Amino acid sequence: MSQSVRAVDRALDILLCFTREEPARSLTQIAESIHMSKTTVHRLLATLENKRFITRDNSTGLYRLGLRFIEMASLVLQDVELHRWAQPYLSRLVSEYGETVDLSILEGSHVIYLEVIESPQRVKLAAAVGQRLPACFTASGKALLAYLPEEQAQKIISDNLAEDSGHTRFSASELMADLRITAERGYSISEQEYEEEINAVAAPIFDKDRNPIASIAIVGPSYRLTKDRLPSLGDALREMIGVISNEVGLVALSAVVTKTRPR
Repeated sequence: MSQSVRAVDRALDILLCFTREEPARSLTQIAESIHMSKTTVHRLLATLENKRFITRDNSTGLYRLGLRFIEMASLVLQDVELHRWAQPYLSRLVSEYGETVDLSILEGSHVIYLEVIESPQRVKLAAAVGQRLPACFTASGKALLAYLPEEQAQKIISDNLAEDSGHTRFSASELMADLRITAERGYSISEQEYEEEINAVAAPIFDKDRNPIASIAIVGPSYRLTKDRLPSLGDALREMIGVISNEVGLVALSAVVTKTRPR
């Protein structure tokens, strides 16, 4: 292995040592984790920091992944198969109901938004493409969690509550009860759960084995998306999922989302 290739390999080891459980690490922790001298790690960190792949907190001395990854992730998301495939269906919903519509998938304990088409109305609400939110606090996430094995859904709820407990007034048992209702009716509802004055309704897209692979949500201000209006929008989303299954096919959907899944 040449010196330059070895340096690249070591730099990648540094980047891969950051995890959701340990998003910030000291120089010593990084060096011990990847079995490399602190001198070499420090030199590589300086290069990565200069390129904005790494950022250092001057007050604590801890290192974190930098914002360059967000920029690069947005480029990937703009070109994924699911992004291109779903757009006409989302546009159809926006045209018919006049509210923002988005497409998301589950990544760990969060939903990540792959496509967002904004409402044509002057007052509009929209997540950003690439944005990640705790799954159990959003209609998009609940539509997916409702069809996961109960143990997996409970783990995600526990993780979300531990991470972002200030954003919900519900207990873990109440959230699980809500997921059971969601599974029975075929769509989820979020009434000002993550942010005040924002309501949403979402329904899952399934693969050929009836696994939830993505969700579509309609989102808007609570004065337009009133509590009384949400059930009819949920029914409309379920109907759209049927159209998608018929037009695209469950086998094709499975293949499309397999290409899209973050690895």
